[in-house]
Amino acid sequence: MRAVIQRVEQAKVTVAEEKFGEIGNGLLVLLAISKTDTEKQVKKMADKLISLRIFEDDNQKMNLSVQDIKGDILVVSQFTLYGDCEKGNRPSFINSASSEKAKGLYEHLVQILRDKGFKAPTGSFGSFMKVELVNDGPTTIIIDL
Repeated sequence: MRAVIQRVEQAKVTVAEEKFGEIGNGLLVLLAISKTDTEKQVKKMADKLISLRIFEDDNQKMNLSVQDIKGDILVVSQFTLYGDCEKGNRPSFINSASSEKAKGLYEHLVQILRDKGFKAPTGSFGSFMKVELVNDGPTTIIIDL
């Protein structure tokens, strides 16, 4: 499982010119599921997202989590994060999970976040999406589990 996490002032996803998901202050998570990922990793990723201390406290030190600031988490599926460009010029996605498996684990992660009290809007799994964001910092973290 791979996530690119961006601390944002705002972010939104549109699908076919319609707003699909939107947040204010919080985390934009671009999420890829590999063919070897499990529900155990999904739980670990959810816990990491909620607890990751990348928001500044009163001393401008990264010491607060999205939960501490009462922010939200926008989760967008992005299988291309597993694009392998080592050979040739066209990426191979051989390490990405099948669409069926990826969708199930993606939806499980979103449900865990919602069960923990986050609105956790999403993109549209498998759709062509436009993602807009105002990166705060900029702060971008990559997590591989």
